[in-house]
Amino acid sequence: MGRPRTPLLDRERITTTALQLVAEQGDFSVPQIARRLGAQTGSVYHHVDGRGGVVELMRERVCDAIDGGTLDVEPWDRAMAAWARSYRAAFAAHPRVIPLLMTTPVRAPKVLAQYERAVRLLRGAGFANPDVMTVIIALENLVLGSALDLAAPETMWELPDDTSTPELARALSAVGAGRAEAAFDLALTAFLTHCRTLLPKAPAPD
Repeated sequence: MGRPRTPLLDRERITTTALQLVAEQGDFSVPQIARRLGAQTGSVYHHVDGRGGVVELMRERVCDAIDGGTLDVEPWDRAMAAWARSYRAAFAAHPRVIPLLMTTPVRAPKVLAQYERAVRLLRGAGFANPDVMTVIIALENLVLGSALDLAAPETMWELPDDTSTPELARALSAVGAGRAEAAFDLALTAFLTHCRTLLPKAPAPD
């Protein structure tokens, strides 16, 4: 028999299959990937460094959708806002992969390179070195929480009636369309406002 024109296994197919499994069931295993691709489990290990290698492939795939050019925008706060929005959109497309990626160390070189650019942006803006990673991690917490919020039901509070929690009922009735967007805008604005207070004060004019 001739060799198949399309290889049964490669890193792209492994990544796509892992993301499909996570979207369906919230997790994956290497044997599951192999079965879905009609291959032996050992064959998958010829392409990836175990489960951790698959997680990093998924991280690369998701982060490829983040527009790195946002970090070239000026000034720094506009750059961080644009990066946050692109970051959020990329992860909102794969919400069930977020717990996997956020509980394993980042090793993918392409992803580390994007963090390097973010660090350089903040250092260039004048942030003290001890504050830089705090700012980045806080932004990630905001972004990933909002990405999960986008995947949540529009109605997250189901009240049996309006009498036991009347204030909550009134507040919920006032929520319009775009609840998740409004909450993200509020949190991002507050975050950037606080970050500006971390920068050294400009000297007073003589």
